[in-house]
Amino acid sequence: MKEFKLNNSPKISSGLKTPEDAYFDKFSANLLSQLPKNEPKTISLLQNKRNIIMMVAAVFVFALAIPVLIKNASHSNELDTTTLENYLSYQSTINQDDLINELDLEEIDKIDTDIVLKDQTIEEILISNNNLEHYIIE
Repeated sequence: MKEFKLNNSPKISSGLKTPEDAYFDKFSANLLSQLPKNEPKTISLLQNKRNIIMMVAAVFVFALAIPVLIKNASHSNELDTTTLENYLSYQSTINQDDLINELDLEEIDKIDTDIVLKDQTIEEILISNNNLEHYIIE
């Protein structure tokens, strides 16, 4: 084999050369001159006052709405009188005496109503019903 010396052989040029006139010395100045001169828009905290006021108003609305919503939710759990009467009428363990013992005098006065029945209506009920003892006991 032949002896090969790297320094003596013809070299191939790469085709890439650095520009003349000290290109890299002027590069940063050229780049800055090509950038737009507009400064970035600054937003102060005082311009966001409207958003802050809206957030505070929303918190106050929620704070005022919570008691109203709780009050409405509690009303939905109340029983109406017909449901309560039906429940009590179908319970065999509760009688009139137990109910009267639990009521105050004011509540009893509110319940006390005058029922006016005509004689003819009473006779029809007694004729149609054979269980007269039940009516006599009550």
